Amino acid sequence: MARKTIMQRLAKWHIWLGWLVGVPLVLWTLSGLVMALKPIEETRGEALRASPPLLREFGVDLVMPRVAPHDVISGMHLVQQADGPVWIVETEGGGTYRYSARDGSLVPPLIESEARAIAVASWGGDAALDSVTYLPADMSPPDLRARIDTWQAHFADGTNLYIRADSGEVLALRTGWWRFYDVMWGLHIMDLETREDTSHPILILFAALALAGSLLGCALLFRRRKARVSGGVKAS
Repeated sequence: MARKTIMQRLAKWHIWLGWLVGVPLVLWTLSGLVMALKPIEETRGEALRASPPLLREFGVDLVMPRVAPHDVISGMHLVQQADGPVWIVETEGGGTYRYSARDGSLVPPLIESEARAIAVASWGGDAALDSVTYLPADMSPPDLRARIDTWQAHFADGTNLYIRADSGEVLALRTGWWRFYDVMWGLHIMDLETREDTSHPILILFAALALAGSLLGCALLFRRRKARVSGGVKAS
């Protein structure tokens, strides 16, 4: 009798756990299904990026950047932009700058015409460029989430291409599907604000409750099958 009471109590707990974690389980399954519908390369829009020019195509004598004495370089690399090759220099202070590889001089941040030229040169899709908009660091859009001054190039198919205003580098390419995928990812990790935290108390709690409910259901199923087998043997 005591065992029957325990099983009834466990069955009630299982029902309540099922109601509690049912919605998160549906969201996890739905978001996982959506994220698996297309290859990650298609989600990232990798086919929409034009290949950058090779170094051997620059055709100029390169001059090292004339960096200020107080700036300590943490890294630099060479890229081709509309007006020629430039050095992208990163300093230990966190700054990013570009220097002309023709004379080593500091190049000012992008203006709209330069951002437009970089966007067109970096675009490998068929859609036309609709607009180019400057976005300061405190107005970072939801599909970028980077506190950096950027230029947003918006294409007719809904794709956004983001370019750093200080260096002219392409930060990200966001398709319409990527934005939908991003929402599903936020639901999957239960973090719709930053969509980056994969280890927070709410997610851990619901995952633990879902595991507990599954284990409890398995235990109840095992006990029920065992009881049926025992009842069948006695009846015979």
